[in-house]
Amino acid sequence: MADNRTTEAPRSAETGPDTTELIDWFEHNARALPWRAPGTTGWGVLVSETMLQQTPVSRVLPIWQEWMERWPRPSDLAAASQAEVLRAWGKLGYPRRALRLHEAAGAIASEHDDVVPADVDTLLALPGIGTYTARAVATFAYGRRAPVVDTNVRRVVARAVHGAGDAGNPSPKRDLADVEALLPDDEATAAKLSAALMELGQTVCTARSPGCEVCPIVGDCAWQRAGRPAYAGPPKKVQRFAGTDRQVRGRLLDVLRAAEGPVNRQQLDAAWNEAGQRDRCLDSLLVDGLMEQTDDGRFALPGEH
Repeated sequence: MADNRTTEAPRSAETGPDTTELIDWFEHNARALPWRAPGTTGWGVLVSETMLQQTPVSRVLPIWQEWMERWPRPSDLAAASQAEVLRAWGKLGYPRRALRLHEAAGAIASEHDDVVPADVDTLLALPGIGTYTARAVATFAYGRRAPVVDTNVRRVVARAVHGAGDAGNPSPKRDLADVEALLPDDEATAAKLSAALMELGQTVCTARSPGCEVCPIVGDCAWQRAGRPAYAGPPKKVQRFAGTDRQVRGRLLDVLRAAEGPVNRQQLDAAWNEAGQRDRCLDSLLVDGLMEQTDDGRFALPGEH
C-alpha cells in the first residue's frame, strides 16, 4: 500500500486548487473501506476495482469480502470454474467483468508468480485489464504516480479547475491531461491525491447535492468563484436499466445461477415475456461465453454440463 506520509503538494495557478488541503482532508475523512486497509494486496485492490466499475460501494462490499475469503490469491480464482465465478459474482452486473478477472487471475498466477504487477504497462498487458483499472491498481495498491480518472474525478476537476457545473461527456485524452497536471512529482503524494480526488467526488462534490459547506477546497474552487453556474454543455448520456437488454441478460443468467444444472428453453422463456428481445439477449450471452448450450439443447453456465 502507499506510504502514509504526506509530502507538500504546492499550489499552481495553472493546475487548480491547493491540493495539500485536499490530501489532509482525505487523511482525516476517508471511508474505512476494506480494500484500503493496511496489508491489502494488489490482488485485493484489483478485485475491488473490477467490481466497483459502474457499481456502488454498498453492493460491492459484501461480495468483495466473500471473494477475498474464498479466493485470496489469483491462483485460487484461476483454479475455480467459470460457472463458480459467475455464481459468486451474483447481481453485481456486467458479468463479463467476472470472466475477465478470472482470465487475468490465470495470467497473474502463471506469468507473475501469483503477484499482481505494479507497473501500468505490465498491468495493461494482462487479459481484460483496461486503462482505468491498470492505473487504479498501480496507484492505490502500489502508490505509483498515474492519473486515475472516473466520473467522480472528472466532476471535481470540472468544477474546481474549470468552473463548470459538470464535466459533460468523457474525453480520455483531455481528462487524463487534466488530472496529470494536478499530480505532484512525489509518487506517494500523487497516489494519495488521486485517492482524495475520487473520495471528494464520491462523498462531497456529488452530482446533484454537492456539500460545498464541508469541501476542503471550496475557497479555491473555480465553480464557486463563478457563482456555481449550471452545466451548459451538450446533453449527457444517461444510462437507463429497466427494459434494457442488460436487464434481460441478467434475468436469464439468474435462471442459470439458481439451477443446479442445465435448464430447458421453457425455463428461460419464463424469465422475460418479449420473445424478440429475449432471443436476442440469449444469443448474445452465448456469443459472450456467459452461457453454453448442451448437446440436448438445454442451457448452462460455462463448463457446467
